[in-house]
Amino acid sequence: MSLTQQTRDKAREIISRYPQARSALLPMLHLVQAEEGFVSADGIALCAEELALTTAEVAAVATFYTMYHRKPAGEYHIGVCINPGCGILGGDAIWAKVTDRLGIGHDEVTEDGKISLERIECQAACTHAPVMTANWEFLDNMTPESAIDVIDKLIDGQAVQSTRGPKIPTFKENELLLAGFDDGLVDFGGQADAFMLAGLNRAKELGQSAPEGTK
Repeated sequence: MSLTQQTRDKAREIISRYPQARSALLPMLHLVQAEEGFVSADGIALCAEELALTTAEVAAVATFYTMYHRKPAGEYHIGVCINPGCGILGGDAIWAKVTDRLGIGHDEVTEDGKISLERIECQAACTHAPVMTANWEFLDNMTPESAIDVIDKLIDGQAVQSTRGPKIPTFKENELLLAGFDDGLVDFGGQADAFMLAGLNRAKELGQSAPEGTK
């Protein structure tokens, strides 16, 4: 197998966090992606061995969720929301501009391996539409021009600050975080803003609250 003993040790650390070993499968798949950039056959075998599952069971999970890639993702995985809310406000135009600039489409990677693209139906960030993500860090209120600026900077190796968090990490760096290994950046980024809190604040103005027992 191409994965190292250190990878296996990290996998066992993940498993130790759960009362039932197979509950560790999702973060373990992120660990595999942190090491190899995608869910490889070797990664599936490692997960199966450590969790006493079949490779078919692991592969079934890896192919169900779109966050797991069965071929190498780009160093920066760009997601463009094209759900109606984002699409009408500019998401469709952003997608057209980005695909034209990079010469690739959905689930494709540039020849240099720098950028991969994904059309995303919703990123649950409608208050700041149109939204784009880079390795799952939010880039809010985007335009076709600002989207291209971000991508050009990432390709050139420049640091890009996300809207709500730290500077955008590489795909592998972020996958290690999703596997449950702290990157020390939890305190970077802003808090919920007025747009995010608009519904809550309006409810308070009207004296509305959740029914008893639901809080």
